[in-house]
Amino acid sequence: MAAKSVLHSSSPNASSFLNSKSNLVHFRRTQLRFEPRIPSKPIKWESCSRTREQSREKVKQGGRLFTVRCTAEGIERGMLIGGGRGREEAAASKMLDIPERFKVAALMACVMCLCNADRVVMSVTVVPLATKFGWSSSFLGIVQSSFLWGYIFSSVIGGALVDRYGGKRVMAWGVALWSLATLLTPWAANHSTVALLAVRAFFGLAEGVALPSMSTLSSRWFPSDERASAVGISMAGFHLGNVIGLLLTPIMLSTIGISGPFILFSSLGLLWLTRWANGVTSDPRDSPFVSNSELRLIQAGKTDSPASDGQFPPLGLLLSKAPSWAIIFANITNNWGYFVLLSWMPVYFNTVFKVNLKQAAWFSAVPWGTMAVSGYVAGALSDSLIKAGYSLTIVRKIMQSIGFIGPGVSLLCLNYAKTPVTAAALMTVALSLSSFSQAGFLLNMQDIAPQYAGFLHGIANAAGTLAAIISTIGTGYFVQWSGSSQAFLRVTAGLYFVTAIFWNLYATGERVF
Repeated sequence: MAAKSVLHSSSPNASSFLNSKSNLVHFRRTQLRFEPRIPSKPIKWESCSRTREQSREKVKQGGRLFTVRCTAEGIERGMLIGGGRGREEAAASKMLDIPERFKVAALMACVMCLCNADRVVMSVTVVPLATKFGWSSSFLGIVQSSFLWGYIFSSVIGGALVDRYGGKRVMAWGVALWSLATLLTPWAANHSTVALLAVRAFFGLAEGVALPSMSTLSSRWFPSDERASAVGISMAGFHLGNVIGLLLTPIMLSTIGISGPFILFSSLGLLWLTRWANGVTSDPRDSPFVSNSELRLIQAGKTDSPASDGQFPPLGLLLSKAPSWAIIFANITNNWGYFVLLSWMPVYFNTVFKVNLKQAAWFSAVPWGTMAVSGYVAGALSDSLIKAGYSLTIVRKIMQSIGFIGPGVSLLCLNYAKTPVTAAALMTVALSLSSFSQAGFLLNMQDIAPQYAGFLHGIANAAGTLAAIISTIGTGYFVQWSGSSQAFLRVTAGLYFVTAIFWNLYATGERVF
């Protein structure tokens, strides 16, 4: 028999097992459900028609799966020959089999964490650098904003490249280049101010592709009713990068020196790159790891169009619709507030409440940590509302309204904070609620223009980056002029309110392009 010969060849003990009546006699009822007795008929063993490739999905590392039919007893059972694993181990392995799309989301969360950690390192090290080189508050704002000089150019170009070449390749090149720039930053700071500004601008140029790549990969790998959760996971990593950078950098500065955190995070970026290059594809249909059932689930839950044909979309077309401008203005306001808080939070606690750098890092880190959690909660809530039957337009407007009105109110209250604990609590509320906008304008790009979402993201990000440059430098001059940044926070709160009104008037969840 074919199966018998395979059984003999795969395990030297199989022959003695099959030919030994004593082995059959000692089978218990709990295994094959019959009383011990010697069979009256010879046992026939038939091989199943399963090919080795088909078996590979169910059997891991060592062992091939064959179906053994005992015709004397009418019993059919799958047996692992040569693998040494029982039914319980196989079941446990199946339970631990994580869908491929969640592995992609986890990798994106890791890289977004590194993306922001690399940014925030400079927000902390700029304090000792300013002391070392005698920088004024206004020039400190210029150094802080130099990252955005390159970021503003790569946002549009990077978004178009993502649409054309896919998120995997563009993200990989971005990580490689910004890790190199991170490694070179301490050398550039010691060399000259011009070199430092150039390296930081190059760093921003490389990081500009991260968000468009993440957004496009999420739309390719996740069905519509899971997309907000996927973005929430990725952005949770993004916000945790602030926490990690704010907490680790002061410790490494006091033990290793200025070069320590830059070497650490650049090394982690290159380590991540080795896993990304071999484990991810831009489209799940090209992945050798995704199962047929998961691929069907992803494709069935998609409402967007296939990938772009590689042609750059007409800019005038994208800017001719009010929903595009709703996204652009939302990104402007989001970046304005986000970079004011990211760049100036340690300085704020240090100057307003006179806390030292390590204490300021702790006060600054808490809001970003809660923002990571609330961002995922916002995504899960958004997906649940969509599954419950609410329209995309209503869901996007609800999430965006919470994401702007909440931070605006919190920043107004921040002007009356008398202690660093109160200020940290209000900033925590502001940033936690602002993360709801991830399920608003950030996902809305895929809703209205799925074929050109990367390019639209780049346009919106470029406008937002320009606003971030103005707000970061403006805060520096305002602090130098007035000695406080609190009045500037009132301007930011007003911008949140105005944009929330504009969003609710013109945003839509329907496809426009």
